[in-house]
Amino acid sequence: MADGEQQKRDQPAPQNASGTETEAERRRRRAHFLRELHEAKALRDRVQPRRARAARMRQAMRMRTFRW
Repeated sequence: MADGEQQKRDQPAPQNASGTETEAERRRRRAHFLRELHEAKALRDRVQPRRARAARMRQAMRMRTFRW
């Protein structure tokens, strides 16, 4: 990760003159967070394949036993 990127992330979210963020800013921050979360989960699955397989099996069991 570039140093400039880290500094940009450390800054607080931009706010308009009234001090509240707009809906678009909130959605943009949320999308960015979810992208990074997905990337981190994918990396963890690649690094720890046994744990990832166990997690998939647990999720499959939950889906099989779920009742509507």
